[in-house]
Amino acid sequence: MHSPPHTANHAAKLLAPAVLTLFLMACGGGGGGGSSPAPAPVNTAPVAEAGDSRTVDAGAAVILNGDASRDNDGSITAFAWSQIEGPAVELATPDQAQATFTAPSLGEDRELLFSLRVTDDDGATASDTVTITVLAATVAEQVSISGRILPSASQSLDGDTNDPFNPLLSNDDPAQPQRITNPTTLGGYVNEPGAGAEGRSLIAGDREDYFLVELLGGQSINLLVAEYQDADADLYLYSSAGELLDFSIETGPRETLVIDESGTYLVNVSIFAGATNYTLAIGSSLVPVSRPPYEDVIPGQVILSYGEDGEAGESNPNPENIAESLSQRLQMRQLGGGPQRARLMAMESAGQDRQLMTRRLGAQQFRRPQFQDETLAKRWGTLLSIKRLARTPGVASAEPNYRVRPTASVNDEAYPLQWHYPLISVPGAWESTTGNADVIVAVVDTGVLSGHPDLAGQLVPGYDFIRDASEAADGDGIDPNPEETIGGGDPAAINYHGTHVTGTIAARGNNSIGVTGVAYGARVMPLRALAASGGTGYDVNQAVRFAAGLENDSGTVPDAPADIINLSLSGGGFSPSTQALYNDLRARGIIVVAAAGNESSTSASYPASYDNVISVSAVDTQQRITNYSNSGSSIDVAAPGGDGSQDVNGDGYPDGVLSTGASDGEFAYTFLSGTSMASPHVAGVMALMKSVNGNLSADDVDRLLERGDLTDDIGLEGRDNLYGHGVINARKAIEAALTEAGDSSGVEPRLGASSSALNFSSGRNRLELVLRNSGGGELQNVQLQANDSWITVSATDVDEQGLGRYAIDVARDGLAPGVYEGSLTASSSANTLSIRILLSVTDSSDAELGVVYLLLFDPATDSVVAQTVIEAGSPVFDFAFPDSPAGMYQLFAGTDLDNDLVICDGGEACGAYLTIDQPLTINFDRNRDDINFAIEYLVALPGAPSATAQSSGTIGPFPLLRREARSP
Repeated sequence: MHSPPHTANHAAKLLAPAVLTLFLMACGGGGGGGSSPAPAPVNTAPVAEAGDSRTVDAGAAVILNGDASRDNDGSITAFAWSQIEGPAVELATPDQAQATFTAPSLGEDRELLFSLRVTDDDGATASDTVTITVLAATVAEQVSISGRILPSASQSLDGDTNDPFNPLLSNDDPAQPQRITNPTTLGGYVNEPGAGAEGRSLIAGDREDYFLVELLGGQSINLLVAEYQDADADLYLYSSAGELLDFSIETGPRETLVIDESGTYLVNVSIFAGATNYTLAIGSSLVPVSRPPYEDVIPGQVILSYGEDGEAGESNPNPENIAESLSQRLQMRQLGGGPQRARLMAMESAGQDRQLMTRRLGAQQFRRPQFQDETLAKRWGTLLSIKRLARTPGVASAEPNYRVRPTASVNDEAYPLQWHYPLISVPGAWESTTGNADVIVAVVDTGVLSGHPDLAGQLVPGYDFIRDASEAADGDGIDPNPEETIGGGDPAAINYHGTHVTGTIAARGNNSIGVTGVAYGARVMPLRALAASGGTGYDVNQAVRFAAGLENDSGTVPDAPADIINLSLSGGGFSPSTQALYNDLRARGIIVVAAAGNESSTSASYPASYDNVISVSAVDTQQRITNYSNSGSSIDVAAPGGDGSQDVNGDGYPDGVLSTGASDGEFAYTFLSGTSMASPHVAGVMALMKSVNGNLSADDVDRLLERGDLTDDIGLEGRDNLYGHGVINARKAIEAALTEAGDSSGVEPRLGASSSALNFSSGRNRLELVLRNSGGGELQNVQLQANDSWITVSATDVDEQGLGRYAIDVARDGLAPGVYEGSLTASSSANTLSIRILLSVTDSSDAELGVVYLLLFDPATDSVVAQTVIEAGSPVFDFAFPDSPAGMYQLFAGTDLDNDLVICDGGEACGAYLTIDQPLTINFDRNRDDINFAIEYLVALPGAPSATAQSSGTIGPFPLLRREARSP
């Protein structure tokens, strides 16, 4: 969903205007003499009156009244209300004499302390406070809610974040770096002095974070900058001896480095401008990385463009004046270009001129002597000078002059992070087809961001079936525009859910950017039936009818009906009329696929539980059922849904499903987990099947599914209530579809594995690997062997061919602390695989997230009812709300690294019960001690350059989650 912008409720900072006193000299007649100057009048400070303290009921509209404030010798020119203590509330008109807020619904009486600061016409200030006591909400009963947060052992924390309640481990000095594990996903914060929110580092700043880590050759380091639109953070790599080896100093959301040789390194996160959270992801370099862009930079050259010519003045300086001034100050000479167009400039050598180096490099000049490679140093100096030039007033743009050469195009850059495709043998299926443009998959969901660069050309016209204009948030009811719209405040609203689902089915492939879809040659019909707060069964049915070409409330039908309909949604009970609709679709041959639901329940969930609908449960990277997935007698098939709380393959990113999305107003690629993510994998495979066999019907699919021709049977033999008929296998499905069409050529057998890498992070000693035939025919002589003495392989559920589930154990005893790399070899009569093993041996196996704030959230009032805290360093992440009012709540957990009193910002750890994708609203009408859920760092990979979503504010699956301020 879209949530309101994550802005902190900070007190305004008032700068007293300078007061200039004019002394008037009184002169006598004739100029003979004069009296002494009259003394300047002494200003009397104003008086702030915040009003009387009082008690109010939950939900009451409270007015903070400062009208009684006064200035006895002038007037009050400014008011500033702010909250000092208590559960955070949203103040309306805090810059007026009267500010208002709604008293929150709380489980106990709480005091809220507010401050009023007034300023008079001479700049003098005064303050007063008032206490508002909010009575506990009147409820029928109190309940106890408790459980455990489930972090990943590979998650870690910067030692000096801005949250003063986090432990302080200074890492500003390269001589005293913070040691971290590998692989890891680390959350951190850096800021310039005076930038960012109030907190530990506001005044002094936190410019540098240094981390000591053992790295393996080929691993990658990725720095994801949360506030990249306003701030700029860079990434540096040093040898353990202090030599600056490599750098990434772009201005966007991601900095990336790749390690050439194994060894011990210093990784340095540095703030160039502003303040920002960040995520440092260290792991296997599954994404191919091209040569560093700085290798093509021509040292000492910059392409400069200035503002348009106009009348010179302070607000509109003449570009020629700016050009001349910069040329002199930075010693640049013009090589080409001129007025009204870009100019090629050369920067003269600075030599030993320290003042010139300061003007060019600013606070970063200390790094210049740390280079031993002079060419690398010159390129760094050029790029850093260009970054500083780009921030100069009057400069429209500043960029390097690159050498260019013919290059071959590359494939989708983030595809290697889509572990979920090899898990179900999608690459093998692509050898036969990537999908046919005549095959249409209807996605009934929240709509689509049609401007996303990875969805260009992948859509056919759709429709918006949300009839309630107030819910639709697009100004009308039913209309032909299915664009995802930002609106609503319900935390159950979805993080561009429809766009994510659409990308999994048919994101554009082989376009050198982002991700790809399962059937990227097929097309998607986007149908909007869900708003920020969900949708209605009637609206969903109208969208389904439209997709099938049946009469519906839009009064129109598509040019061609959909072949497959995907329903990544759930809710409501059984409806005879809806069952009749799906019976009609089955008779028409239309394949309907639905998510089983995320309630971790065995109860029937609709629409997945209707007859003639394929119900999809969710598995993780090890092909195990996830903790959130529904199960039961209605499950037909399983597919990857992801688990963001772990990083089994060691790539440094959470094991969620990666697909198209948006973040902070920009098109992006996001990791989500849920059965909503599993369902489109199956829908995509159905599209591949229809692409090779256009006559394939829903009845055919059911028959093939029941026969086991489309799946790998990984549970109990035959159908079971966890996986249905097994995990979908795209390559087998294509072979079955071709056979149904009379194509007897078949597909060659091929040995496949559930993962190409296994990450044994600290505290994890066993993982599982599944070997399967990802092709056709039969495999012979399947064997799995360990190539290192500390790795043990044992078969746990293997057939006579050697296919099935294996347990992989590691022995840390006798191994010194460090990072180890090993491998497994899986061989067969068809092919051989190598599986990379990463082992981290440390003195501690505990995850470190720092302080975790848990919020009990009431979606009906859009307010936080209660807060509890898991303190930093806790051995277990248990929590409890011992006395909470019974009611319908959602539960969120998160960190606040930037200390802006809002959890779950970009770069911060975040979790929701049961999943981040779709927080579950629970009726807490009795005591519960089983509320366990995962917490993970929110990661959004950037989209294509200059790709901007038509939105504003922060994009995320949550409302503005304000936490309560804490006193030291």
